[in-house]
Amino acid sequence: MRHGASTGFRGGAASEGRRRAGATLVGLIVVGLLSGCALLGGGAGGVGGSDDSGGSGGGSLTVPPVIAEAVPASGAGLFADGTATAYLADDAWLDRAAEATGIPRRALEAYAGTALAEAEVRPGCHIGWNTLAAIGWVESHHGTIFGGRIDDDGRTTEPIYGVPLDGGGFQQIPDTDRGTVDGDTEWDRAVGPMQIIPQTWAAWASDGNFDGLLDINQIDDATLSAAEYLCYSGGDLGTEAGWRAAITAYNESPAYLDEVLDYAGRYAAEAESARTD
Repeated sequence: MRHGASTGFRGGAASEGRRRAGATLVGLIVVGLLSGCALLGGGAGGVGGSDDSGGSGGGSLTVPPVIAEAVPASGAGLFADGTATAYLADDAWLDRAAEATGIPRRALEAYAGTALAEAEVRPGCHIGWNTLAAIGWVESHHGTIFGGRIDDDGRTTEPIYGVPLDGGGFQQIPDTDRGTVDGDTEWDRAVGPMQIIPQTWAAWASDGNFDGLLDINQIDDATLSAAEYLCYSGGDLGTEAGWRAAITAYNESPAYLDEVLDYAGRYAAEAESARTD
């Protein structure tokens, strides 16, 4: 299934107007994993934990961590022409960067490929593979948080569900999907390797592997969906203001921003170091 740049990579028929209206909803967020702990919760738009005093708000950020080694293309094709994100990045670069950073290669294929896809269809966004990788680490340790992994087909081998958003430390979000996405008919929960809640998934779900399905537990789909939300929220992530706005929209906790900043910078430096060794 192909998706035009004017409407994003939606698998459905939602219009840009509906997406913009949906983005203003209090619950239109992606729920974050705070500080890398095993208790999944938090999120943007007021869903973060009740104590945000642990972070500096990313005060040390002076250069957007989007500035990382550019991902070389594989030459297999363009995303706009129907090439899945997992096949967009150069194999040699993936091998080198995965070894240097410790990011599982299958996850890195999604992060790097999504950055290349967004560069094609949203060149003004400037989202970096390392920003997506940093979020992937903070949210689910690249899909490994509960002892599972990301399989060759991009799906998590173990389900990843966040805590019920019942107001106990996080925003209260009653069920919006009748449990079809998160398995909970009472409260919404974050789901999958990028920890996306049902409302966000309904508005931003994207088909990264072109299998005609929208799968929140599949890393290509989940990463592309997260990137779409980040680009919408931050505009130009190549600027400090845009990067901050995007990450804050993903999760409003200052501690979350600091941790994503830390890992984004770390991954960029490690990949660059491997290139020059």
